[in-house]
Amino acid sequence: MNKDIEYAKAVVSKKINAPKYVKKQCRIYLRIAEGKDKKFCINEKKREQIISLTKLLIIPRGLMAGKTVFETLSGFQWLFLFAVLTVAYREDMQLRRYETAVLEICRKNGKTFLIAIVFIVLFFIEPKFSKFYSVAPDGQLSREIQTQIREIISSSPALEGKFKIRRDDILCLINQNDYIPLSFSTSRLDGKLPNAFVADEVGALTTNYPVEAMRSGQLTIKNKLGCIISTKYPTIENPFEDEVKKAKQVLDGIVDDETVFSLLYEPDRVKNWETDTGIIEQGNPLALEIPEIMKDLLKKRHDAVIMPSKRENFLTKHCNIIYQGMGTETYIDPQDVIACRCTEPIDWRGRTVYLGVDLSETTDNTAVAIAALDDDGQTVLADVIGFIPTDSIDSKSRTEKIPYREFIEEMCCIDCGNRVIDYGVVEEFVFKIEEVYGCNIAVIGFDRRNAMSSAQKWDEQYETSEIRQHSSILHSPTKLLKEKILQGKFRYKANRLLELNFQNARCRFDTNKNMYVDKKRSAGKVDMVVALINAVYLLEKFEIQGEAIDWAVMV
Repeated sequence: MNKDIEYAKAVVSKKINAPKYVKKQCRIYLRIAEGKDKKFCINEKKREQIISLTKLLIIPRGLMAGKTVFETLSGFQWLFLFAVLTVAYREDMQLRRYETAVLEICRKNGKTFLIAIVFIVLFFIEPKFSKFYSVAPDGQLSREIQTQIREIISSSPALEGKFKIRRDDILCLINQNDYIPLSFSTSRLDGKLPNAFVADEVGALTTNYPVEAMRSGQLTIKNKLGCIISTKYPTIENPFEDEVKKAKQVLDGIVDDETVFSLLYEPDRVKNWETDTGIIEQGNPLALEIPEIMKDLLKKRHDAVIMPSKRENFLTKHCNIIYQGMGTETYIDPQDVIACRCTEPIDWRGRTVYLGVDLSETTDNTAVAIAALDDDGQTVLADVIGFIPTDSIDSKSRTEKIPYREFIEEMCCIDCGNRVIDYGVVEEFVFKIEEVYGCNIAVIGFDRRNAMSSAQKWDEQYETSEIRQHSSILHSPTKLLKEKILQGKFRYKANRLLELNFQNARCRFDTNKNMYVDKKRSAGKVDMVVALINAVYLLEKFEIQGEAIDWAVMV
């Protein structure tokens, strides 16, 4: 039985229409399943144990009622089940690799049913006296998994007499393993010791406290597991989006965390949802195997097209598209950026460079970007340094889920000041660029909102120029930078913080189709990208277009 491997191969070969992050996860899984990974492998004994259990579990209701779980699980469900519970370290086959499993999937795709199966399996394979919990925004949602587990157990003759089902928990009589549903709104979540937990509909949570409370209780657990599941919700700021963001960073190779597994069924594109059935396919893997589900989804799409009142629910819940963000799109795929990393240090000596500065609010991040043309006259060379308040390193690391201390050690950013940025450090950094890099500064470009005082100081030694932050001005350098990256004509010093900024960046288009990076609609900090675009604006104007520098304010 290799439905997990068959599914992963079909995704990678594009026989199944799956989104790009699912493809990336499938490639990782295939490498392990095929024995090509030196560190991880499949625990075949656990795999056979799980297969045997699924042959005993009976579907209680629905289209597949009366059949076994073994007969009915779809390809992506097998992949999730085996990846989370059987991928182990070669050096210790009893130690599972994954501690966090993120499942982003649309409604009517069996996510609650899948987690119920995971928990039933855990009842039998986890050590004696293990505790399992579910948390959700309210008690009703939290008990959905309890209901699924209870119905499956009650419908499976092979499990008769092996469980004690009570109002507040489900107890396995074989080993005293216990499952308890908790409610974020009414239950105390601290002080628990969960071997495994599931956080359901995380997109509806107003805080990440439930998830973090569960994780805090797992510090002494050997094979800890946390399942984070949800559909999209019509807001770009919620705990689930933070989990999805980190999962993407892991798959992109920006964040190093081998304990995170994710299946992110959100479509690669959002345009033309009214007619593009591929969008539905990428968000609803179960619909590719059950025609009745696809038929129902197409009907819902038709209603959403002709009835605006149904549009938000359809797009968020059945397409995994945040409707509020329909006016934005990802700027550049971070993998395209990473492909432009320099393996050798850039030689800046003797080069004419252009500086772009994004001096944000004093408590926020600030960035200075350096850009120049390579000797071929086509390739853009760049280096970008960020600045953050010293006393805010830990708090920003927690809230933004970014390891700022690591980036400081890697010289991706500089901490200065206390709770606010010390602009004096930023100003001095700019003054020393020529000495440190061995280059010649042609112009320093800035946004007047927060930079007038610093610009006046730089103006005593260098030529400075205001760059008006308007779509009509920024469209050309924004477009040029994207084209250079996609063409492979962009080189930069390895900088994971810059790569994170690119991943966060979202673009909007004005009425004239001018493209610009929108800070408010972006998924996190983008100050380094904004500073780089400012530098590229000057580079394009005076190097590529060849205009004479008149040192006037640029409008």
